[in-house]
Amino acid sequence: MPVEIQNRVKELRAKHHLTQEDLAQKVGVTRQTILAIEKGEYSPSLLLGMNIAKTFQLPVEEVFIKS
Repeated sequence: MPVEIQNRVKELRAKHHLTQEDLAQKVGVTRQTILAIEKGEYSPSLLLGMNIAKTFQLPVEEVFIKS
């Protein structure tokens, strides 16, 4: 059975008043990558996930949740 990964990227991005483009620039990816992560269409690499979590100053487990 495949492992599903939920994320709070969209919620946290809004809370921090960041656009998709802002977050993308901070973590070194395209806006389209952030969009795909938010929609659950793409699971980021561990490094990218850690960089996103660091941007929000949260542990990675509080941004990405295994379901």
